[in-house]
Amino acid sequence: MAKNPLVRCLALEAPPPDLGDNTADLDRLKKAVHEGLSGDEAGRPLVIPRARMAETAASFRRHGFRGTALLNMLPAAVEIVDFLPQTPSTVPVAAIDLGTTHLEGVLLDSASGKRLARAHGENSQIKYGDDILSRIHFADRNDIPGCGATGKDRPAGAATGLQILHECIITSINDLLTDLCGQAGIQRNGIRACCISGNTTMVHLLLNLSPHHICREPYIPMVNAPDPCAARELDIDIHQAAPLWILPSIGSYFGGDLISGILTSGLDGAQKPAMLIDVGTNAEVILGNRDWLIACAGAAGPALEGGVAGMGMRAGPGAIDRVRLDTDTWHLDYRTIDSAPPAGLCGSGLIDLVAELYLARIIDLRGKFRTDIEPESPQHAAFLRQHLLRDEGGGRFLVAPAEKAAHQHDVIVNQIDLDSLIRSKAAMYAILTTLVAQVDLEFTDIDTIFVAGAFGKHIDPQRAITLGMLPDLPLSTYRSLGNSSLRGAELILTDEAVRKRSMAIPGRITYIELNVNQEFMIRFSGSRFIPHTDPSLFPSVPFFQSA
Repeated sequence: MAKNPLVRCLALEAPPPDLGDNTADLDRLKKAVHEGLSGDEAGRPLVIPRARMAETAASFRRHGFRGTALLNMLPAAVEIVDFLPQTPSTVPVAAIDLGTTHLEGVLLDSASGKRLARAHGENSQIKYGDDILSRIHFADRNDIPGCGATGKDRPAGAATGLQILHECIITSINDLLTDLCGQAGIQRNGIRACCISGNTTMVHLLLNLSPHHICREPYIPMVNAPDPCAARELDIDIHQAAPLWILPSIGSYFGGDLISGILTSGLDGAQKPAMLIDVGTNAEVILGNRDWLIACAGAAGPALEGGVAGMGMRAGPGAIDRVRLDTDTWHLDYRTIDSAPPAGLCGSGLIDLVAELYLARIIDLRGKFRTDIEPESPQHAAFLRQHLLRDEGGGRFLVAPAEKAAHQHDVIVNQIDLDSLIRSKAAMYAILTTLVAQVDLEFTDIDTIFVAGAFGKHIDPQRAITLGMLPDLPLSTYRSLGNSSLRGAELILTDEAVRKRSMAIPGRITYIELNVNQEFMIRFSGSRFIPHTDPSLFPSVPFFQSA
């Protein structure tokens, strides 16, 4: 059940006008709504947007001043946006995770919080850049021909990069909403609110604001906490009175998707210290509880997200996300997402594979392929002949042969891929240890470690511990949040207390800059071994002294 949702139905009955009461229709409606509100709600100004005055007044009179007022419960005011003859059975609202690569959305009933539909789609900006940085640079262009866009300061047929990226994301959002409405059997103008959660750059492109300074020192965005606006102002094609709520950012590298993660995990209200890890292009980590929050970000994501490894890919159909190696029978087994033919390895699959290769002593503590392996059995020898391939680059490991693969190419991990993963896992562990040290805690002081996103959904914490990527803690410490960005947007739509938390959290967070942190660099160097140069930090992981 929703708790004071963003869009609320209020049943009311107002006395009809007569010669002794000349109160205007909309003023009469405001008075009746005010009498139906309580607490903090009653203290907010009541506003009827000009665009909604005529239709709302006509409906109020037509239905005899009795029925249901539809309210947008905004922070600065309560908007009266419609009057209906009776309370509708459902009031659809949309939550969207605005990702750099993909969008995911759900349609909810505002009153009950029940999911009506769920869908995902591609962020069509991707054709102008795979990552955030390339899109920021593209947005700076101002002379792109042949795009069919015009403007006062541009020649006909030319467009700015910012305009193109803005139009792309609006189109992608509208396409996603069409899919959701098709599943739920409603029209897009039946959606009465939308909440969007995304990183700082995606929010700037959504709002048609230049992200130019986000990647340039001192890394100050144009806006961190955009005020709610009408969705139609951005050409998001839903009901004309529907508000658009955008999760606030903390800064250039901490967006609304992370605020959503905090809201979903309840980190800001935890009694004991807890940690939230979100891995994408960067690894963003927040540590704290109800009394304090500290955060940092670092480049630990590309090899895990599929951006570096030759056969790396994002979590999607055909991605190998789980690998097991039975050293009794020397049989390699893997699982792909959606059981599709293998096309590559996503981050969790790569972590699994390298951990298994280390435990099988096929790679050494430096993450290097071993050249001195003495087979222990005929099965072992056959396995090495089939999977461990020699070349001048230091060796390769065959995960899936071409005849079983999606694109008829061998799925192979080479030494360059291993080196990239070792750097990423070292950065991750160094980020975590540096953050914990900042507040004079030990990992054992942390009650729960939440892992968000696709990384959290697919990763096996035990294999990440084996590599030395995550601290050696009981597995019960780790909790996957799934798509916490989307879940946070849902909570915003259905719970007033969550909306207030979302606005308060950014001011509570202390940010640590790792780029100038010497302790981080020292810890990074010490972490570039499996599991670590100090094996006592990982008592559950076998330590092989020699290559």
